[in-house]
Amino acid sequence: MEYTEVMVRYGELSTKGKNRKDFINRLASNVEKVLKDFPQIEFHPRHDRMHIVLNGASFKDVDQRLKKVFGIQTYSPAIKIPKTLEDIEKTSLELMQETFKPGMTFKVNTKRSDHKFEYDTNQLNNLVGDYLFDHMDGLKAEMKHPDLVLRIEVRQDAVYISNQLLHGVGGMPVGTAGKAVMMLSGGIDSPVASWLALKRGVDIEMVHFFSPPYTTEKALAKAKELTGILANYAGKINFIAVPFAEIQETIKEKLPEGYLMTVQRRFMLQLADRIRAQRGGLAIFNGESVGQVASQTLQSMVAINDVTTIPVIRPVATMDKTEIIAKAEEIGTFDLSIQPFEDCCTIFAPPRPKTKPKLEKAREYEARLDVEGLIQRALDGIEVTPIYPNEKFLDDKAQEDADLL
Repeated sequence: MEYTEVMVRYGELSTKGKNRKDFINRLASNVEKVLKDFPQIEFHPRHDRMHIVLNGASFKDVDQRLKKVFGIQTYSPAIKIPKTLEDIEKTSLELMQETFKPGMTFKVNTKRSDHKFEYDTNQLNNLVGDYLFDHMDGLKAEMKHPDLVLRIEVRQDAVYISNQLLHGVGGMPVGTAGKAVMMLSGGIDSPVASWLALKRGVDIEMVHFFSPPYTTEKALAKAKELTGILANYAGKINFIAVPFAEIQETIKEKLPEGYLMTVQRRFMLQLADRIRAQRGGLAIFNGESVGQVASQTLQSMVAINDVTTIPVIRPVATMDKTEIIAKAEEIGTFDLSIQPFEDCCTIFAPPRPKTKPKLEKAREYEARLDVEGLIQRALDGIEVTPIYPNEKFLDDKAQEDADLL
């Protein structure tokens, strides 16, 4: 059956009072981004719901995109028909025949905003219900908790019929909570933290540190491809690649081994903060989980966070590894995250890092270096790439490598 439109319900946006219009407009913009491949579709955001007119686009394809848009609570594919009893009965029967399975229960639920329509809600419920019983076998009515609800909406312009209530991912529309940078590695945790930030409406830009020749082009491609998976939930995410090799080499050459990791992370946070300021961000997000590794003890966080007064938000801070892995599998980043391309966080990792570094020592060791010069040269070398849903980079890199052989 060919659906003519999709009715989108907002959920949490209903609590936003005077800001509701801004939230709805942002959601509409985000939906347009993820459906940009369907130029025939029309969008009509309204106070109570959004109407997406398909104009021949496949609902099956649109459904795959909508289920990943934050800010959508539920949605229903619907069929627009003329305001006649014959059309209502015929379309209701076709829709029920396509979706009904043996053993299901159902009910008819009519809403009528056009009060001049010749049948009231109870009459239409009874007429359509009787028609379905006359033309289908095995139907069983259930008023309280039916498996299928045939929804008939009689409006001024037409009648709209649906019988599916599909659930979105909820949350807030991306962009309504402001802008921030995300420190994205190639591991499991930071993509999950990114997803959680997006869910709360944060418009994130990825900051990824890479250290050629110690890290490979495949490691950089992997991080970009992870961003492409997450872009399914945002429409587009900017990827900011930051060269980090000189800083790592300098730290390794001049500082005690036990503080290599701490000072290295201080530089990363300073760079993320400078990029945030340049690009109008309000906060820094990362994928740290308390106590998971040496750099994520509370003592380490104190020594590292010292370089900024801007909020550093850790969405997975209190999740254990099994919880993070489960979420990574759910959102589709896990299989890519475990691909064995080393990032810059692991290649210079000391064998015995300080798990309880002292803030004063970290400051003292860092002061031995040309901090401003190192940071500025890294900033001068950054590259910004806009990344769209499901963009592939590893396949391209593998082909480039094969061409060189």
